[in-house]
Amino acid sequence: MKENNIRGGDAPIQVKLEADKNYSWCSCGHGDQPFCNGSHRKEKATLPLTFSVEEEKEAWLCTCKLTKNPPYCDGSHNA
Repeated sequence: MKENNIRGGDAPIQVKLEADKNYSWCSCGHGDQPFCNGSHRKEKATLPLTFSVEEEKEAWLCTCKLTKNPPYCDGSHNA
């Protein structure tokens, strides 16, 4: 984790993702979880991860920033 990054939370957040829409997942912990609000600029933290999905789906997005499968929660917050 980059020096200026923080945990954005202790549990994942369930979201509905739309097909072919671009999302910016907060990777620094300073944003409006689980998505980026540009706070990384002020905090000099890591850039967001931009992603999209091919079809509409529900997903659990990581807020602890420890996942090995960003932006999706892999249970790392339990360790």
